[in-house]
Amino acid sequence: MLLNPRCLLLLLSVSVGVWSVPIERHEVPPQPEQPPEEKQEDNGDTGLYYDRYLREVIEVLETDPHFREKLQTANTEDIKNGRLSKELDLVGHHVRTRLDELKRQEVSRLRMLLKAKLDSANTQSLQMDHASLLKQFEHLDPHNQNTFEAKDLELLISTATKDLENYDAERHEEFKRYEMLKEHERREYLKGLDQEKREKEEKRMEELKEKHRQHAKVNAPGSVAQLREVWEETDGLDPQEFNAKTFFKLHDTNGDGVLDEQELEALFTKELEKVYDPKNEEDDMMEMEEERLRMREHIMKNVDVNQDRLVSLEEFLKSTEKKEFNNPKDWQTLDDTKPVYSEAELQRFEAELQVKEEELGRRAATLQQEQELLKERGKALEAQRREYQQAVLEMSQRHKDQAVEGQPPTGSNGELQFHHEMQKLEDQGAKAPVEQEVEVKDNLPAEPPHNLPVQT
Repeated sequence: MLLNPRCLLLLLSVSVGVWSVPIERHEVPPQPEQPPEEKQEDNGDTGLYYDRYLREVIEVLETDPHFREKLQTANTEDIKNGRLSKELDLVGHHVRTRLDELKRQEVSRLRMLLKAKLDSANTQSLQMDHASLLKQFEHLDPHNQNTFEAKDLELLISTATKDLENYDAERHEEFKRYEMLKEHERREYLKGLDQEKREKEEKRMEELKEKHRQHAKVNAPGSVAQLREVWEETDGLDPQEFNAKTFFKLHDTNGDGVLDEQELEALFTKELEKVYDPKNEEDDMMEMEEERLRMREHIMKNVDVNQDRLVSLEEFLKSTEKKEFNNPKDWQTLDDTKPVYSEAELQRFEAELQVKEEELGRRAATLQQEQELLKERGKALEAQRREYQQAVLEMSQRHKDQAVEGQPPTGSNGELQFHHEMQKLEDQGAKAPVEQEVEVKDNLPAEPPHNLPVQT
């Protein structure tokens, strides 16, 4: 679902186009007014670690008619100072239920982040006080982890405001570190070469720099020359018929009545293409994005009067009435300005790198020792396993041998085969009872005669 103008205001340019892309238009004359086309979803990321939570909260609030109406009439100060948060008590029950669910999901996500952070730091704490740990996150109320209240909305707005205001400064700092790292690697690379190769490489690098400087003139952002160039080359219109109001509507791509940062940065693509080409070795695309940011900041500084990070039609038209619009100063690119870092900053950066490299070296050595120890333990376990396996086999063989000794052998057809001694014993055992019976009979007294006279 596409956020409306006030939602963008509430997000404080939530659709910030960090890596914006040029606007593609067909070079055709303006056509009669047609029904509005279906707008595509804005997937720009604010860069905030709670970006998804922020967007989902705003989208749910938009579904409530009362809050949506208040959002349409609210100004920037009402949103920033928290007065709009009080309207949360009047939204529908289904909206509050959904907001409660979103907060519980966010709390659960933050708990997982905390656990992962503690695990990575080898913290052996078995009991974690999540309520205390959640206090380090400023975009929600940690004391109430189950329901979304007015305080949560107020904290979300104030935190997003502060973080987005610092976002550009963080981007500049990141670029500075990138440039220092690039210079450090260049110097280290040259140190590893002999005198002849180093001089040859330095000459080649200087030629690339000079080649990069040879480009067409870059118009000042927001000047009539720059806007007319976009009007002609991007929009395919006659530069002599340039109209500021029409230009504004053409480049308000989501039709919300303001130019946000993404829409503004898209206007600079033609100027940046004069200086940077991804196919050229001498052109650095990271520098191109820094140049885009500088251009957007120049526009905001001179056009965004109320500093809400959005350019309204009124602000845009007023900027075209200024002297600088027709007669701007020449725009100085990064190549024309001083380096973004000093030699002292570079030395401190290199010292930090040295400390980190040493720490990584120590950790690598420790990991190597642990790996060797694990290998030795693995070998010992393998030898022990083989010993156990051999013992089991020997024991099994003994059991088989003992079983075989207690059984008579079998013949070719499986019949039992007895030894001759056993056969003799059995034969002797069969004859013995017969002989004993004969002997007993011989020893019995003779039966007395039946006709003997009876003695009296």
